Amino acid sequence: MGLKIALEIKKTVLLVRLEGELDHHTAELLREKIETQLDGNDIRHIVLNLETLTFMDSSGLGVILGRYKKIKNRNGEMIVCAISPPIKRLFEMSGLFKIIRLEKNERNALQTLGVA
Repeated sequence: MGLKIALEIKKTVLLVRLEGELDHHTAELLREKIETQLDGNDIRHIVLNLETLTFMDSSGLGVILGRYKKIKNRNGEMIVCAISPPIKRLFEMSGLFKIIRLEKNERNALQTLGVA
C-alpha cells in the first residue's frame, strides 16, 4: 500500500499526517521529509496525526524516536494524536508514551501548543 505523508507548518509546529503503512520500506522517506522541514524552518514541535496509519513496525518507531530527540534538543515537544488501537498498542509496548504525549485529536494537540 505504501505511505502517504502530508506535512503542514503552523507557526513553530510541524503537523505530520500519515496514511498507510510505516515500515522499513517507507521509514527513510518519512525521515527525509521531516528532516527537510526541520532544517529549513523554525520548527520547535511536532504533532503526529496517525488516524489513518494502518501499520507500523520497528523502523517506524525508530524514525519517530529519532525526530523526538531532535525536537527535544530544540526544547520542543512531540505529540501523537488520533491513534488507532493497533498502533497505540505498539506505542505502549515500546514505552514511547513515557516520552511522547498522546492527545485525542489534532485540534487538542495544536491547542496545547498554542497554535490552534
